[in-house]
Amino acid sequence: MTMKEQNYEMALDCFLLAGQIMMESGAETYRVEDTMLRMARSQDIEDAQSYVTPTGIILSLGRRQITKITSITNRITDLHKISLVNNISRKLTLKIITLDEAYDELLKIQKTNYFLPIHVQILTASIASSCFMVLFNGLWSDMPAAFVAGGVGYLAVTMVQEATKVKFFSEFFASLVVGIIAYLAVHFGLGTELDKIIVGSVMPLVPGVLITNAVRDLMAGHFTAGIAKGTEAFLTAFAIGSGIALVVAI
Repeated sequence: MTMKEQNYEMALDCFLLAGQIMMESGAETYRVEDTMLRMARSQDIEDAQSYVTPTGIILSLGRRQITKITSITNRITDLHKISLVNNISRKLTLKIITLDEAYDELLKIQKTNYFLPIHVQILTASIASSCFMVLFNGLWSDMPAAFVAGGVGYLAVTMVQEATKVKFFSEFFASLVVGIIAYLAVHFGLGTELDKIIVGSVMPLVPGVLITNAVRDLMAGHFTAGIAKGTEAFLTAFAIGSGIALVVAI
């Protein structure tokens, strides 16, 4: 392999890794394509082409250059990682860092977990649930019930997702837990409005970013990615609704 071919392979790995991190972190499809192509143009590679979907990325640096594919198996929402990759892209475009330095920084970002500790996430989910309940004209006296239901529901979705790796099951089980806690709270006189407590408590599970990205991708003309993300958001909504409906029906 010649030195030029090695440089092209390093560039391809670097751009593809940037796209992979962004897709796995919940970035919009058009943003991923734009970032990879900007990074390519910064290295005087003008013929780069990419095809990005929620489950995979295909990137080529030109008609006579090699093409690589990477699969996207895990999708979460991590806006901090997206911001860090955008920052590296800007520094590479402005020639502040070299391609090797950019690749090393991307590897570091990929391996680092920037999420808050799980107990802090549960606490914030609890606070958000009780606040959303009040925003939906719920009673202030129902805040403790929504606080507990939202926090336990978030803990449930995290644990089941870790154990099964199936998003639908984890969201269904979490909403089932939320519904049961809300029902018990009202049954034992610890809450008053069952519907407001449930609506506030499931808000941390609602795929707001996913729905927004689906609409933005559709508006940008990325119909395949937009429909796929919209379907994923629909399945999440269906899982949440099914869990709550089961509790209410029983």
